[in-house]
Amino acid sequence: MPTSIISVKDLVKTYTMGDLEVHALRGVSLDINQGEYVAIMGASGSGKSTLMNILGCLDHQTKGVYLLDGVNVNTYNRNQLAEFRGKKIGFIFQSFNLLPRTTALENVELPLLYNRAVSSKERKERAFSALKAVGLGGRTESMPNQLSGGMQQRVAIARSLVNNPVVIMADEPTGNLDTRTSFEIMEIFQNLNEKGITIVMVTHETDIAQFALTNVVFRDGKIIANQAVKGRKNATEELKNLPANEDEIVIV
Repeated sequence: MPTSIISVKDLVKTYTMGDLEVHALRGVSLDINQGEYVAIMGASGSGKSTLMNILGCLDHQTKGVYLLDGVNVNTYNRNQLAEFRGKKIGFIFQSFNLLPRTTALENVELPLLYNRAVSSKERKERAFSALKAVGLGGRTESMPNQLSGGMQQRVAIARSLVNNPVVIMADEPTGNLDTRTSFEIMEIFQNLNEKGITIVMVTHETDIAQFALTNVVFRDGKIIANQAVKGRKNATEELKNLPANEDEIVIV
């Protein structure tokens, strides 16, 4: 039977702003199994980012149950949760979140710095392997400002992999990238997913969501659709169909 990595039931998130209550999530239930690749979609204010923050253990629900890899995360205190999050989740953000005065290799090493079970030598070896896996084995000593936007996102992907997490959570990972570079990132995601890595991605771009296996659509704090992608795009094939002379435009 499939192994459930993420299981949420009747999730409610309410923010209180003075006398006003904002209902960001209204009874959300969702299961994501090992090896799935899910794109979470919806308009601004639909609840998708709120859910992502809860799934990433960066925020708590008001009501409901959240199990990550079989563990009820609400049973952990702040320090336990931080340690658990570091072991179980790899994060990728729209803005890359790389340290500007730190090499690509050192940026990828960061999640391992506080893991006492990993030696300095092993840390560097794992960081190098992760960079090699995303095609940057030759850019280990490059600083972020020496890398294109696409390369910086590859470093961020490598960083998310270095701890061997049970799930990668990507928040608008192509939001600052041009079409070709976005497709290259989707090619990496599809390759990782084919190796069994579970991916949960928030995106507002419908064409990017077509690279996932499943689309979950939010509206007004509720899931209104949860279905397999029909006519799923293959990133490698889509890259072949792009004009050969298309230049990379990195939006900063």
